[in-house]
Amino acid sequence: MKPSPRLQAQCAITTPLGPMLLAATAHGLAGAWFEGQAHHPGGLAVPVDPAQGHLAQARAELAAYFAQAGRGFSVALDPQGTPFQQQVWQALRGIPPGQACSYGGLAQRLGRPQAARAVGAAVGRNPLSIVVPCHRVLGRGGALTGYAGGLARKQALLQHEGACP
Repeated sequence: MKPSPRLQAQCAITTPLGPMLLAATAHGLAGAWFEGQAHHPGGLAVPVDPAQGHLAQARAELAAYFAQAGRGFSVALDPQGTPFQQQVWQALRGIPPGQACSYGGLAQRLGRPQAARAVGAAVGRNPLSIVVPCHRVLGRGGALTGYAGGLARKQALLQHEGACP
């Protein structure tokens, strides 16, 4: 995946689930990928600047999330995707911590009940792991399926939030 030419800064962080790469534009956090995650952009040709405002805020909010001190994210977001992907990613933000939904349920929330596969594809391309909570989407019958960061991380995140199937 080619990084957006709009990317301004990047930094690496350590989390209880492994290293993550964060990237931001001037407008918000554009990416949060676990090392080895599907669709990880690889080396980015932008400066390392952990003090960049959106990166500093994302680091603090992720640390609070893992410490249970904070569960929400207020950092501005600027992910790059199609209008449909943007719609799905916005809908993901409406799934509260400690809850989960199915791909079909998410498609219904979007008013597109026949689009569960398309919704699943958009969920899988979410560039903002944890911050946009794609880990809260489960397969039919609550099956633990499809997470670009790996199913072990998905299960760990759901357990952390008290929503493990």
